[in-house]
Amino acid sequence: MSEAQALQEEGLRLFQEGLYDEAARRFSEALEHYAEAGKETEAAEMLNNLGVIRRKQERWEEAAEAVEEAKRIFARLGDKEREAQAWGNLGGIYASMGKRDKALEAWQAAIGLFAEIGDEDKQGETMMSLGIALFKDGRRQEGLAAYQAGLQMVKHPTTMQQVTRVLMTIQAKLFGLGL
Repeated sequence: MSEAQALQEEGLRLFQEGLYDEAARRFSEALEHYAEAGKETEAAEMLNNLGVIRRKQERWEEAAEAVEEAKRIFARLGDKEREAQAWGNLGGIYASMGKRDKALEAWQAAIGLFAEIGDEDKQGETMMSLGIALFKDGRRQEGLAAYQAGLQMVKHPTTMQQVTRVLMTIQAKLFGLGL
């Protein structure tokens, strides 16, 4: 295992323990090692990880900058899966910043890329996030439709998602929507 990989694993462990500043330091060190070794994908992953940490810490601008840079690298490398994940992370960051339009654009970009690569689970999860944001934005019907569509795409729903599916089916039958 390389030093960069060890730092990355240590960063993940620290992140899971909620030690965000320490995790960020490890990811930053891993980023430097990956960059020096010319491993752009791995370096961009560390930027994405740093963005997730900064979001948890409510350091929105830093979070957005890190994930934007990761997204640009993934796009340049043609890594659509990671680019889509970065777009999805940006959607969450922008929503937290109150930048609803940018959040919606980011989630729509992620949904398109997930569709392109055939990842229905992640596409569905992202559509649910988009649906919630639309609903909060006062676009209730659009939000509900996006959420329902996303919920149906998820192959292995959580218990709460399963309950929501059942409730939505009951609602549709009661109101004659035929879903």
